[in-house]
Amino acid sequence: MVDTREAGDAVRRRRECGGCGNRFTTYERAETNVTVLKRDGRRERFDSQKLLGGLERAANKRPVSPEQLVELSESIAAAVRRSGPEVEAGQIGDLAERGLAVLDPVSAIQFASVYRNLGDLDELEAVVRRYKEDPLPGADQLALEGDSDSDPGPSGPESSIGLSPLGTPRRAAHTRRGHVRQP
Repeated sequence: MVDTREAGDAVRRRRECGGCGNRFTTYERAETNVTVLKRDGRRERFDSQKLLGGLERAANKRPVSPEQLVELSESIAAAVRRSGPEVEAGQIGDLAERGLAVLDPVSAIQFASVYRNLGDLDELEAVVRRYKEDPLPGADQLALEGDSDSDPGPSGPESSIGLSPLGTPRRAAHTRRGHVRQP
C-alpha cells in the first residue's frame, strides 16, 4: 500500500503490485445495512445509487454539477447510516429535498413534485410559494422550522434542538482539552 486517504464516505487506498509494479486505486466503503420503511409498509435495503439516481433526475438540465449531487448523496447516506438500522423513506426524501433546495430550488421543486406526489397545480403552487417565502439558511446558519402558532419551531415544546437531521438524538462529543502552558 502506497497511500491511504479519506474520500467522503470511503477510504481511498493507492496500492502497488509487488510482482509487476503497476499501481491501482481501491475504495473501501462501509456496508450499509439500513432498512428503509416505505410509505406502503414495505421494507427494502437502503440503496445510495437509487438515491443518487433520483437526485440526478430532479437536477436534469439544471445548473447543478454531478459532483455536487454525489456529495449530497454521500452526506444523506451518512446521515441515514447514523440514524440506526431502520429509517422512514420520508426522512430520506426530506433530506434530499432540503439538500437540493440549497443547490438549486427548481431542482428541489422538481424532486418534490414526484416525492410528495403532487396531484394538481394548487399543490405545486404551495411548494413554490414555500420556497419563495421561506429563505434558505446560509452555509453558516441553521434552518429554523416552524412558521405558525401550531408549529412554534425549535423553541416550542417539541424542540428539535439537539436532534440530527433525521430527528434522532445527537451524541455530544465530549473532548477534554488540556490547558495552555503559560510562559
